[in-house]
Amino acid sequence: MALPRITTPITLQGTHVRLEPLQHSHATALAEAVRDGDLWQLWYTAIPTPEGMAAEIARRLGLHAAGSMLPFTVLDATGTPVGMTTYMNIDNAHQRVEIGSTWYAGRVQRSPLNTEAKRLLLAHAFEQLQCIAVEFRTHRFNTQSRRAIERLGAQFDGMLRNHQRASNGTLRDTAVYSITADEWPTVRAHLDFQLSRPRG
Repeated sequence: MALPRITTPITLQGTHVRLEPLQHSHATALAEAVRDGDLWQLWYTAIPTPEGMAAEIARRLGLHAAGSMLPFTVLDATGTPVGMTTYMNIDNAHQRVEIGSTWYAGRVQRSPLNTEAKRLLLAHAFEQLQCIAVEFRTHRFNTQSRRAIERLGAQFDGMLRNHQRASNGTLRDTAVYSITADEWPTVRAHLDFQLSRPRG
């Protein structure tokens, strides 16, 4: 039986978060969300400005049409858009994918929302899409992102030196992490434990 394509749109529902296919109609709410923390001002990551949100949505939807990305809008438990995430660098031939281009409004950072969002994306990748591995990549200096990836249970694969040019002209070293299919049952148990713990 043929496996579903990674780019097939899907809605993933949890307790703290819902991931639904990105739409142009989300632009106004996402522009408001990105203002929470002035996220676009972080020099070591590429987060759209409020004014650039419609163009960023168009870019991501264009990559979806080209078969290299599946973009999601991240909504909180009330149904309010609070960020964006994607399956990207999609390799349908080998069923391998990266979870990335993720950002969240300041008010939901360090909350169960991110853990559950990653739990939903990983479960879909490994259990429905039968992926052999899921990657995470981030700037070497994005320590908040690196710690969050490590808390998920991803293993550090290495550093891609001078991997990309940033918009400010600096060169980016990219830290690469992954979770493999055989590691998923243990990582899933770890994430379920994290989500079951009360947060003060």
